Amino acid sequence: MTSNLTSTLKDTAKHQGLRNQLAALLKEKGITDKNVLDAIKKIPRHLFLNSSFEDFAYQDKAFPIGAGQTISQPYTVAFQSQLLEVKKDHKVLEIGTGSGYQTAVLCLMGAKVYSIERQTELFKQTSALLPKLGIRPKHLSFGDGYKGLPNHAPFDSIIVTAGAPIIPQPLMAQLKIGGRLVIPLGEEHQVMTLLIRKNETQFEKHEFGEFRFVPLLENKN
Repeated sequence: MTSNLTSTLKDTAKHQGLRNQLAALLKEKGITDKNVLDAIKKIPRHLFLNSSFEDFAYQDKAFPIGAGQTISQPYTVAFQSQLLEVKKDHKVLEIGTGSGYQTAVLCLMGAKVYSIERQTELFKQTSALLPKLGIRPKHLSFGDGYKGLPNHAPFDSIIVTAGAPIIPQPLMAQLKIGGRLVIPLGEEHQVMTLLIRKNETQFEKHEFGEFRFVPLLENKN
C-alpha cells in the first residue's frame, strides 16, 4: 500500500485508528487469521465508498456502491478471506470485483488475484482506483463470472462475492486439487459454503451459516 495518496484520496491518522478498532472488533467476532486482520488495518475502506458514506466506512456494515451492488460487510470479507487460507503467491480467482475492497484484502494477503466484474461502471471505477492505492491484482477482467477464467486456470482458491443459486461447474473445474472454493449459496438468504477439491471428481463440502449477498448474475457477453 503506498502512503503517497493523492489529495483526493486522503487517509488520515483518524482513519487508521478506526481501522484498528474495526480489526479488533472482527477479532472479537472470531476472525483469527493474522494476515486478514493486518490487511483490514492497512486498507482505507473509506476510499472504496461513495464519499457520503465516509463517516460510516469503518462500521461493520455493507453499503451501496452503485449499479445495484454493495461493498460487503467487513466481517463477511474477513470471514470469506479466512476460509480461503491464502498463502503467499497463491493464485486466487475472485468472482465479482465490485468496489475492489475484497480484491485489495486478498492482494495484501500476498495472493495473485484474478478478478472478474460484469458491471461496466464498477469495472471502470475499480480498475482506476486500485493502482492509485498501490494495489495491483494480477488480472482484472470484464465478463461473466459463471464462466471463470479458464485461460488462467487452475487456481489455488476461488471466492465468489455474490449469492449463487448453484455452484457453477466451470468454477469447480478451474480449482486445483486441494484448492478451496468459497461461495454463498442460496436465493434470498445464502449459506456460506466451502468446497475443498479432493481429486478430479470429489469435493468435500462445509457450511458456515447464513449470510446475505446481492445475486450473482450470468450470461454477460
